[in-house]
Amino acid sequence: MDIRTYDGSMNEWRGGAALLLLREEDCAALSALPGAEAVRTLVERGDFKGKKGSSLRVPLFEGGVKNLYLIGLGKAEGCGAALVRDTLAWGLRMAGRQRNESVLVPLTHLEPAFQEGGLSSSAIVGEAAGLCGYVFDKYKEKKEGEYEPFALKEVFVPGLVPEEARRGQTFARAQTAARALANEPGCVITPEALAECAGALAKELGLSCEVWDEKRLKQERMGALLAVGSGSANPPRLIHLTYTPKGKPKKKAVLVGKGITFDSGGLDIKPSNFMTTMKGDKSGACAVMGVLRGAAELDLSVEVHGLLAAAENMPSGSSYRPDDIVRARNGKTIEIDNTDAEGRLVLADALCLASELEPDAIIDMATLTGACAVALGKWRAGLFARSDALADALLAASRRRSEPLWRMPAEDEHIEETLKSPFADMVNSGPRYGGAIFAALFLSRFVKKDIPWAHLDIAGVDFMDKEWGVYSKGATGFGVRTCLDYLAGLSA
Repeated sequence: MDIRTYDGSMNEWRGGAALLLLREEDCAALSALPGAEAVRTLVERGDFKGKKGSSLRVPLFEGGVKNLYLIGLGKAEGCGAALVRDTLAWGLRMAGRQRNESVLVPLTHLEPAFQEGGLSSSAIVGEAAGLCGYVFDKYKEKKEGEYEPFALKEVFVPGLVPEEARRGQTFARAQTAARALANEPGCVITPEALAECAGALAKELGLSCEVWDEKRLKQERMGALLAVGSGSANPPRLIHLTYTPKGKPKKKAVLVGKGITFDSGGLDIKPSNFMTTMKGDKSGACAVMGVLRGAAELDLSVEVHGLLAAAENMPSGSSYRPDDIVRARNGKTIEIDNTDAEGRLVLADALCLASELEPDAIIDMATLTGACAVALGKWRAGLFARSDALADALLAASRRRSEPLWRMPAEDEHIEETLKSPFADMVNSGPRYGGAIFAALFLSRFVKKDIPWAHLDIAGVDFMDKEWGVYSKGATGFGVRTCLDYLAGLSA
């Protein structure tokens, strides 16, 4: 989608549609709009009051504006950059679905909202425009003569700064790439297929890509990852992507992604209704690939490694079992209490490898625990970090990009006790209560203590069952823009 600047007035606009985001206090000024008499009548009789989440399409039959969209933001006091981004994406999506190919979006009256968010209006327009039109429909039949579901091709913004808008689009493109891959079903994306996608990304953007097959995984002592993948006809893979800047890197960061391409639960099999959407258990790995794409396209001066621990967790005669004891790359032994607590196992080996790279920071992204979703809901991810500095930087990035994080405890002596096993160094699953904290504490045992490390539990936010803000139904790619923003900060 093209985003361009526009220097004229709304009354001079000849592009077809105009989208106006309005706070309740703005409604008094609607008399200056095209079709002012009709708009004023609609407002006076209460058809549009600027309430948050409200909208009104006004068809006009004279002048250049054929469709005027009034979109409500609510009261000015609560109108921030996050609300503007989400509402703008919603409005653009509406206009595009109603077959408008170009739309004018004046935003100068909302400048106070952007001052608090830390991003310019141009960057936010770039993100909203880049994210609004995504839909996963590649497997739906296209009937002859059927309209395209989304027609919007151009967005015009008065006072636009093109470079900042393009940067916003890059953030959006990185997240959309993660969404598209995460939405693919398990019959398409197996661990091997995910490795092929990583290889294609590397070739496209000049990254390096190394893939360890099951033979190499055994040589490299990746016993936990091998155990999880042992029950599937599709063997596991460890995928190592690396972005290296042209000059001397300012920092080195490693992102680790959980890549369970389908999770049946293994021998501790899930109920059928809990298996739906488990194609999305690879969302962490897909998000890491999205971040690598963004880092390369932004030409960041940070060395970024992406480690994707890919496996399919299936029940069979060769599956790993409850009561099995497996050995991770760092030599620690793990008693298997539950085969459906598999994500932390594949991450354990990958985090060991990440530590060996001796980076300035490690961030893992994983659809790890239902407990985190129960605690925080479907609109906020859990952040676990031993480093206050890293946690603060990620929280600040998440606020700028409107991907809410909530910091959770990364230390708890009582839950730490429940990791103990009478037969191994630790157990992979504990009591019902504090499950998200248990999982984070488990992961911490595979990261060297002197390396700043953060764990993002995105289990509640990786998939939306209905449209919400910048997200369409399906995979969200949550965390891509936050981590990319953090890396951009290291690059500055």
